[in-house]
Amino acid sequence: MAEQQAPDVEMAPASETPQSQPLSATQVQNQAGGFVWKVDDLERFRRFLVLGSEGGTYYATQQNLGQENAQALLRLISEGRGPDAVKVIVEYSTEGRTAKQDPIILSLAICARSKHLETKRAAYAAITQVLRIPTHLFTFVETCEKLSQPTSGWGRAHRKAIQKWYTDKRPRGLAVAVTKYKQRNGWSHRDLFRLCHVKPEDPAIQFVIKYVIKGFEAVKQDATTAGVGQDVTAVCTFLEVVEKAKTMDEVELVNAIRVNGLVREHIPTNHLNSSKIWEALLEKMPMTAMIRNLGKMTNVGVLAPLSDGQTKVCEKLRNVQSLKDARVHPFSILLALKQYQAGQGDKGKLTWTPNQAIVTALDEAFYLAFKAVTPTNKRYLLAIDVSGSMSWGNCIGTSITPRVASAAMAMLTARTEPQYHFVGFSHHLVPLNINSTQRLDTVIRTIEQVPMGGTDCAQPMMYAMEKNISVDVFIVYTDCETWAGGVHPSEALKRYRAHSGIDAKLIVCAMTSNGFTLADPEDRGMLDMAGFDSAAPDIIKQFVDGF
Repeated sequence: MAEQQAPDVEMAPASETPQSQPLSATQVQNQAGGFVWKVDDLERFRRFLVLGSEGGTYYATQQNLGQENAQALLRLISEGRGPDAVKVIVEYSTEGRTAKQDPIILSLAICARSKHLETKRAAYAAITQVLRIPTHLFTFVETCEKLSQPTSGWGRAHRKAIQKWYTDKRPRGLAVAVTKYKQRNGWSHRDLFRLCHVKPEDPAIQFVIKYVIKGFEAVKQDATTAGVGQDVTAVCTFLEVVEKAKTMDEVELVNAIRVNGLVREHIPTNHLNSSKIWEALLEKMPMTAMIRNLGKMTNVGVLAPLSDGQTKVCEKLRNVQSLKDARVHPFSILLALKQYQAGQGDKGKLTWTPNQAIVTALDEAFYLAFKAVTPTNKRYLLAIDVSGSMSWGNCIGTSITPRVASAAMAMLTARTEPQYHFVGFSHHLVPLNINSTQRLDTVIRTIEQVPMGGTDCAQPMMYAMEKNISVDVFIVYTDCETWAGGVHPSEALKRYRAHSGIDAKLIVCAMTSNGFTLADPEDRGMLDMAGFDSAAPDIIKQFVDGF
């Protein structure tokens, strides 16, 4: 089978490889083709941006990120390749290719704090593209402060970049941003204005900045002086409404939401239990925010049976184009469905009585959302743990059991990929009759009917060799059992590659595990997943596609 060159990976003739050094699993496979793969630092850096680690492990739980997690980036900078890393940061951020923002912000901060001039310039030039909301900006500033210790990090380049973040905004957009996201990590907009010495030329931007620093009463007269442009007047009107919202009654607030575009963050806490307020907010609420607030809106009566709110929500959830535009993943909808059915949130004291019409619409949205998933067109072998423990407890990072999560992921493959084969872990691997026409409850029953057995993560590769099955991607879904056999999974993958001539990949998802080690960090074709959250499906797709 012809080998295809992977992007950003160095190749060397097999004859030049030192024979005294052991080759990784990927290198052994490709040696037959006359060359070997060398994992490049840019490849390791891409792993870090997507996974939050360089060694082939994704954690559903939040991991503490520091420079020790981004050694590949530091090496790239030391080699003068920092600007290339910044290009990757911008690409991955703007294309939405990272599940979490923290690795992106940390990496940008490391580049901005580097002593390599071109890297620093590239990083600061990119902040308006990467740091799209004030929350990102505050996190970036705090990270830069920590990286600069024990000195302060407010040099000329830093100040100019922060200034540009504010002055490049449209006046109305900046007014919304500074009132919606007021502070984070101990930083406020006033702090940043004081430290970066911002001096905008645009009168409307000037007005917004003066408002943040001095308050509305101190600047409102500026909007009535002769010659003031329409932008200043419009910004003044919006900010005046935001200020008055603090003392408005319910009727006035409803009107302000509809006329002036106030959002939830502008509404005083004492009015957030008002059904009329939430009815007004629902009219222009984005899809993801709507799904996130279904419980609250049910609690306050907006989604009562046969209500207008129920009708609006159900129509949105059944709109395929809206789901596609919002890029809502089926797994995220499943999590929302299970949470809504539970009638209470994971945190806090909020409870509600689920509206069955909403439950039905969420269920339909789950199946409709598969239409928005782009297939990878790879050949998959999915091995699912059928043990009883898969129905105990929840996946780390979610409110659903490993059994439900594994069934949903099996459905995702069956409904979006043209080639797949499913097996269950028993005393040996047993084929599972799962296909694209089945619903979630049917898939769960199919899995539960298989006799229980041990979880040996080497079995899928050994099975594929025995049956001569051509597989591009092996995925193992289990709770916390990962390796219980005589052959290590990495060795089994190496054997399969040599046997089949396919540079196959292996993903092991231990859904209730805090951490484990199966993947060879030098093997770009292995991924460990500890826990399983809403970001996991995107992580898997990124890994299969090659980050």
